[in-house]
Amino acid sequence: MSSLRRIAAPLLVALLTAGLTTGCSGLQGTGEGGYVPGTKGNNVAEVAAEDREAPIELSGTTLDGEELDLEDLRGEVVVVNVWWSQCGPCRTEMPMLVEAAEELDATFVGINIRNISEAEARTFETKYGVTYPSIYDPGSETLLAFGARYFPRSMPSTVVLDREGRVASLISGPIPSRTTLEALVEGAAAADG
Repeated sequence: MSSLRRIAAPLLVALLTAGLTTGCSGLQGTGEGGYVPGTKGNNVAEVAAEDREAPIELSGTTLDGEELDLEDLRGEVVVVNVWWSQCGPCRTEMPMLVEAAEELDATFVGINIRNISEAEARTFETKYGVTYPSIYDPGSETLLAFGARYFPRSMPSTVVLDREGRVASLISGPIPSRTTLEALVEGAAAADG
């Protein structure tokens, strides 16, 4: 029995550490996929204007080497999408995000996590025609700016910020539909704050 504990204890610590460092909320996995997908129900949470917390303070360097600070985008609805080039659901939803970025009255920003190679992340952006900037954050440190309540816990995750920079909605997992994203952007734009 003690040899089983010697084997099980380090394994449990490794699993928990992997979940905590990626922002995952469970121990499910995807084999060699290396990410935890969102729930099948696509958890979409909206925050009433009167319940929104302080503006998100988040900045970083983009894949193009430019500095990007969300504070500079105050006055605009901002859609922040967290992605990784090896995440299947991220690849699936990216064409819809690219199209929405061109058509919706919102500013889109990506946060690329987990890609150790900037070149690999840039290749992903080129392949999918991503024209909006993505902060390059292989260690996921920028995600801490969302706090415990809105921390993106799965990949992909999408956060819609209102014109004051406050979280108006959070989608954990793939965006259910273009209509859902449009409604969340419109809702964030319409709120008086």
